[in-house]
Amino acid sequence: IEEVRIIPKNNVYILEAVYEQEETTPEVNNRIAAIDIGLNHLAAVSSNCLDFQPFIVCGQAIKSCNQFYNKVKTSLQSQLPKNQKAQSQRTSRKIEALTLKRNNKVDYYLHTASRFIINQLVSQNITHLIIGKNENWKQNINLGSKTNQNFTNIPHARFIQQLEYKAKLVGIKVQIAEESYTSKCSFLDFEPIKKHEQYLGKRVKRGLFKSQSGKHYSADLNGSLNILRKVVGDSIFDRNSVER
Repeated sequence: IEEVRIIPKNNVYILEAVYEQEETTPEVNNRIAAIDIGLNHLAAVSSNCLDFQPFIVCGQAIKSCNQFYNKVKTSLQSQLPKNQKAQSQRTSRKIEALTLKRNNKVDYYLHTASRFIINQLVSQNITHLIIGKNENWKQNINLGSKTNQNFTNIPHARFIQQLEYKAKLVGIKVQIAEESYTSKCSFLDFEPIKKHEQYLGKRVKRGLFKSQSGKHYSADLNGSLNILRKVVGDSIFDRNSVER
């Protein structure tokens, strides 16, 4: 241990231990995975490998935590004196304690989720991880007010940071990629990932994507696979093995 820090925060003290851990030298192979980060599904993970079982990490726990936090915080703020600051800045010890508890829960869930994902990638000998990033998470553009609130309360940048450092420690190369149009284009049809006047596939209902041939599969995994295609191209996939 190189350093121990005691940091005061919201009427409590946080103890941080700083230590160095040697990174594993990355291997080189063609086993690549991609992650599509979302709201209801925190992460959809896929790969170009036939023996890789795609999986989804649920985000409902964080969403429920945020909804409860927002509800209780609003109630507590309504009990504060009316002559306090603007609504968004009105606080009290109870609100600060509530915020700390919420932040700790979210941070624990993100650490647990990121550790689970990296362990799965290591077990499958994945050496390259591509993480999709949406600029709308910061700018909150065209997401709708309710969705904006949910995304604002989920620290996706923190989640990506946790994935990055955990991956590097085990020798997995990490690449952050812009994910525009990956959710609209059809992976099973190898549709070029760009804006189209009319797309080959479409979302038919929440969580499901329909390809041109009528196949139904996870919309989040469609996005994840397209993030992979957008970065490394279609040549890493065996087209004959992709069931259309």
